[in-house]
This record gives sequence, structure tokens and C-alpha cells, in this order.
Amino acid sequence: MFEYSPPADLLADRTFLVTGAGGGIGRACSLNLLAHGASVVMLSRDQGKLESLYDEAEQSWPGRSFIQPVDLGRAGAEDFGVIAASLEKQFPALDGLVHNAAVLGPRSPIEFYPEQQWREVMQVNVNAAFLLTRSLLPLLAKSADARVLFTASSVGREGRAWWGAYAVSKFAVEGLMQTLAAEVGTTTSIRVNSLNPGGTRTAMRAAAYPGENPDTMPTPESLMPVYLYLLGPEGRNLHGQALNVRDFDPATI
Repeated sequence: MFEYSPPADLLADRTFLVTGAGGGIGRACSLNLLAHGASVVMLSRDQGKLESLYDEAEQSWPGRSFIQPVDLGRAGAEDFGVIAASLEKQFPALDGLVHNAAVLGPRSPIEFYPEQQWREVMQVNVNAAFLLTRSLLPLLAKSADARVLFTASSVGREGRAWWGAYAVSKFAVEGLMQTLAAEVGTTTSIRVNSLNPGGTRTAMRAAAYPGENPDTMPTPESLMPVYLYLLGPEGRNLHGQALNVRDFDPATI
């Protein structure tokens, strides 16, 4: 695993938005960004988890955490426009957008995959990511050193049977990352990448592999050195890359 010991003020005066912040990797990412000096807008559909996270954050880093309850499965362009307008009033720029939220959907052969659940997975994993990114690009462009980080999956880089809409949605996320990176790479300071965390001790992993012992999986916290590197100043040289936590080594990229 990548070893990195950044200073406590690595992200001072920077503002990030993290989706899926209510648990797992999103929660760990939000707390680590706060611990390294950032202000963090934490987005989740679970208001209870958000409020609990906010209370925890306020005890250690008062005044730098903000919560935004939103159901990505139902939100449309108007909703994301409201979020963007609110952020623009509060912050001079947005320095990072971490797309962590996703739904698994059923593990089923394509032949029997339910249409409605296909649409639901695509809405959260692809459409919402597109709409939120589009809404926030003007604010990201105001940053001197911005990041957009999409969460990838191994099944979105090489197709695997019975992963259905989840796998297809993650292939789409890679395409969205590459297209956006090509568009903003020379005209803005925004750096865009995708990151595959690999098997991690999360609720989604447990749902996908119910027979697996979760203690054999790395914790979300153990992945954070890679996230901090990519989202911090040293990550500015990485752009348009499909990265993996497990073999992450900036010296070889």
C-alpha cells in the first residue's frame, strides 16, 4: 500500500465536495480532508448519517464542515443547479469534487436484469455524476488547483459476468473521466482522474460478497494516503489517468 505522510495543513484554504459521505470511503475521505485543513461539503441521501458525521467533524474542526442531503437517484439538473448556486455564495472556488456515491444494483445476468433497476443504477452512478460535475465546473474553474476524482471499479475496466448495470455504469464513468479530462486539461487548472479503490470493507462490498469475511478487506481509512496525494498539491501532475489504490506509485505513472 502507498505510504504518504502529508503535513496537517496539506489542504488548508481548500474546499471539497464529497458525495456518498454518509459511510465507507466517502466518510473516511471527508474526515481526512478536514484533518488536513480543508473545508468539506458532505453530500449523502442519508440525513441521519450526515448529521452524525457533522457532529463528529465539528468537535475536532469546527466551522469547516457542511452537509448537503440529496437523493442522487431522484435529483435532476435543477437540484444540482441549486447546490452549485449555494456553494458559489459560500466559497470563492471549489478545489475538489470527489464522486464516491454509487449503488450496486442486482447481481444478475443481462438476460434477466430488471429494467427499472438498470435505470436506477445508471441514474446514480452516471447521470447524477454528469449533472453534478456539469453544475460545478464553473466553480471548479475558479480554483488555482482543482481536482475531479471519479470512483472506478475493476469490473468497469474489464467486463465480468453478472455485474450488470454496475459494471456498465463504471465503464461509463471511465468514459466521462476521459472526455472531461481531454476538455479541461489545457484550458483550466482542473485535473481529472479515476481511482479504483479495490475491495474495501464497506457496506457495498458486503452486499456484493455476502459470504466474505470483511476482516480480510482493507479499511476505508487505509486507502486515504492515495486520496490525499491525488487531491493535494502533489497530485497536480496526474491527469486523465485510470488509477488503482493497490498499485499506486506516482513515480511510475
